[in-house]
Amino acid sequence: MSEQQTLTPERWKRFQVDQQVLMISNEMHRGMHSFAPEHRASLQLCYERVLHMLGLTIGAAGSKGLRRELLRWHEVVGALYLEERSDPDQHRSALRVLLQLRPALAPQVEALGL
Repeated sequence: MSEQQTLTPERWKRFQVDQQVLMISNEMHRGMHSFAPEHRASLQLCYERVLHMLGLTIGAAGSKGLRRELLRWHEVVGALYLEERSDPDQHRSALRVLLQLRPALAPQVEALGL
């Protein structure tokens, strides 16, 4: 059974929002190793996991502002998922924006060289 299958809304809500966003960011960072055309399927699976976790985060978001920003970011990842070819610059940009949504996580942008 995959992690995605066992990740329920109840379990996800036990994590703080910063932890949720960090886990989503971690999955996006993992996807950075799959930009080659022969790894496109792997990158799409990464986006599927990101979209799943993102949906759980949006569903649990208490703040309207955060929910609105995450919904906008969801559109970006959805577009990346639907693209025929990987776009490393768009992927990095999306990861950078996600980390900047949470002040506590923003320092990770520099640490990751984004």
